[in-house]
Amino acid sequence: MKLLIIEDEPKTAGYLTRGLGEQGYSVDHAANGVDGLHLALTGDYDAIVLDVMLPGMDGLQVMQSLRAQRDTPVIMLTARDQVDDRLRGLGAGADDYLIKPFSFLELLARVQAITRRGRAHESTQIQVGDLHIDLLARRATRRGRRLNLSAKEFALLAALARRRSQILSKTVITETVWDINFDTNTNVVEVAIKRLRAKLEYPGETKLLHTVRGMGYVLEQREEDAA
Repeated sequence: MKLLIIEDEPKTAGYLTRGLGEQGYSVDHAANGVDGLHLALTGDYDAIVLDVMLPGMDGLQVMQSLRAQRDTPVIMLTARDQVDDRLRGLGAGADDYLIKPFSFLELLARVQAITRRGRAHESTQIQVGDLHIDLLARRATRRGRRLNLSAKEFALLAALARRRSQILSKTVITETVWDINFDTNTNVVEVAIKRLRAKLEYPGETKLLHTVRGMGYVLEQREEDAA
């Protein structure tokens, strides 16, 4: 999933970017309201974490401008703890409100909650052959065997599973999993696929992760492999 953090305080922004990244989210950051609104309107984000006190354009102005065009879920952050302040934020269209200082675990729980509501149509349990993926618990098992995946490996598996039976190009994978939207001329995808395949497919198990030469990768159970 892809998140946008609009926060001008470097320490807080760095803390959130690092923490959410470790949880497998792809995170963009803007340090002022103008840049944040531009990214929010032009990017495809699952949720936005928006500070109220921002240079250039404050969080309430960003919120109002965003809501005129997009319904991306938003959590507002503020040091203000008055009821009127919270009401102004929610009235501008925010989905949730968190007062500084806050627990990272609480923020994470709220991000998970609003992205779950935003993806209410999407199942959080995915089955591909004998592979089971729990997107909320961030856990994958195969025939009862738990796959010991890193955060990026799970993000890669989840990206493939959400579009199971569809070929994902390396460009799409790098943008979805690593948030790299230009040609880096690296083999990061090939290396990650190799590591994921080694954990996903033990000797004797049905092949699920397929390479389609010249096109990309696809996660699916094929009848000829299952037979």
